[in-house]
Amino acid sequence: MRGHIFSKFIPGPEDEKGFEQLMNLFLQLLQYTNGDVAEALDWLTQLDEQHKLSSDAYGMGNFIQDLKDKGYIKENPLDGTLSPSSKTNQTIRKNSLEEVFGKLKKGGKGNHATSKVGPGDELNSDSRKFSFGDSLDQIDITASIHNAQVNHGIEDFKLSEDDLEIREKDLKTQTSTVLMIDISHSMILYGEDRITPAKKVAMALAELIKTRYPKDTLDIIVFGNDAWPIEVKDLPYLQVGPYHTNTYAGLELALDILRKRKNINKQIFMITDGKPTCLKEGTGYYQNSFGLDRKIINKTLTMAAQARRLNISITTFMIASDPYLQKFVREFTETNKGKAYYSNLNGLGDFIFEDFEKNRKKNIR
Repeated sequence: MRGHIFSKFIPGPEDEKGFEQLMNLFLQLLQYTNGDVAEALDWLTQLDEQHKLSSDAYGMGNFIQDLKDKGYIKENPLDGTLSPSSKTNQTIRKNSLEEVFGKLKKGGKGNHATSKVGPGDELNSDSRKFSFGDSLDQIDITASIHNAQVNHGIEDFKLSEDDLEIREKDLKTQTSTVLMIDISHSMILYGEDRITPAKKVAMALAELIKTRYPKDTLDIIVFGNDAWPIEVKDLPYLQVGPYHTNTYAGLELALDILRKRKNINKQIFMITDGKPTCLKEGTGYYQNSFGLDRKIINKTLTMAAQARRLNISITTFMIASDPYLQKFVREFTETNKGKAYYSNLNGLGDFIFEDFEKNRKKNIR
């Protein structure tokens, strides 16, 4: 009598489809639960019960086991708690990149092309005579041999230094960017979630730089009553707090970071939905949420002027369009000679991506 034969389970098309569908929802929920895997799975289970997301062939139990087997979640051997892995964080960033900017191919060496000629990776259509110090890999062999034939003839063929022709390459630059994200309480007020789109754009920008421009630097800081840097891995789980808006502290920290960067191109992107309302004085805070407090505004404008003296541009993305806010943004932008955009939440990613690409070509000395 023939017995049972056991083999390794290989998921079929339906299982993979079920995993991908649940995975997309799980990643979204994970961002709303501040990285709490258990809570995200609880929410997903409730959605499954209401909308029948899983099937008899592939249920929630299969999905949770796949998350563990595929390395998306880690289980603490001491207390059994679950936490997202670095693979999960990277997947969230990649999804944000595709959602905000569309699919972008990885660049070769990842530097920024400019309109100037210099050491780089991509050949252009310009050519010139060889001169001492030129790199040998820039020699246009076909054009050089042609020059030798014209200059010396075919019968007595020889290749001299005067025959060598160089193909110019586009100069590549490196850029240091600081992304400032407002996490004051207003980012979730008035029934509008402004922090989630800001996080998605930040994750997309981080993934873009890591994959396409790995020689660039990106620092991310958040600002409320104070300002502090955060890691890219913390972005998906960033939350607002009961904070006022200390724009001065955010700019001060951003400039401190950029002073230490050796790249020539330096820029600050600031995502906010309001005016500065807070300053730190000693161990306490000076706060005023009503109108434009000149004490707070003047200190903030001082930082904008300091950034200008350091040749650091500030681009402000204001995700609110109140007339009195425009007055502050206009004054701030004029002081820094930077840029300002009044963007809705859906267009935020487009504005930041386009401006990032444009700024790659600036400040080349």
